[in-house]
Amino acid sequence: MKPLAIDLFCGLGGWTDGLLEEGYDVIGFDIERHEYGEHKYPGHLVVQDVLTLHGSQFKDATLIVASPPCQAYSYRAMPWKRAKALPPPDNSLFEACFRIQREACQAAGRHIPLIVENVRGAQKWVGRARWNYGSFYLWGDVPALMPKTAGAQKRMLIGGGCHHLRGPNDPAKYWSTGVKQTGSGREWFAGEGKISRMTSSKSEGRKMASAMIAKIPMPLSRYIAATFRPQIAQAAE
Repeated sequence: MKPLAIDLFCGLGGWTDGLLEEGYDVIGFDIERHEYGEHKYPGHLVVQDVLTLHGSQFKDATLIVASPPCQAYSYRAMPWKRAKALPPPDNSLFEACFRIQREACQAAGRHIPLIVENVRGAQKWVGRARWNYGSFYLWGDVPALMPKTAGAQKRMLIGGGCHHLRGPNDPAKYWSTGVKQTGSGREWFAGEGKISRMTSSKSEGRKMASAMIAKIPMPLSRYIAATFRPQIAQAAE
């Protein structure tokens, strides 16, 4: 049987893309279905409010990943008086990820790892992140060994390609050369034929652009998926 992963607040499925590539079965949960032409969630999608989920449903999961909405944190991190004057954000969606993990672990009788992704600005309200890939910050069971980034990463590259640190089975082989938001969705804004930043947030074009920006890059999602997979095989034996 393939290992099962749960993708909370799955959006367009950035986490799911990497998980599927690594041989997982994935079930994604979101409060709405994101479909914009050829861009849509690639796995099995359940349209449901994550706050209504109970972790015992996921006692058979190998890994839980989550990307709760970041807008409230991002806005409060802006250097505007109006943003600074806002009351603390509601952390209920962020905290729900860890509640679901606790319930899943209790039901399974074992630890089920959780990776939560959000923006840098969330740290003021939910605690310091354990690692980041560009603007993608991670909390939870982040692996102790993560790829080098920025200047340190470039010095370790061989031939300008991917890392080859510990042999062909090392998850780091999937890590691309840069730490910028490759395919992040920034290209959807401005320029001829692009979407203006003045476009209404309720428009389909703006929603698509926002969903693309929030999408987890494949190198990150595949690295996390590959990192936890060896533990799966050992547990099955």
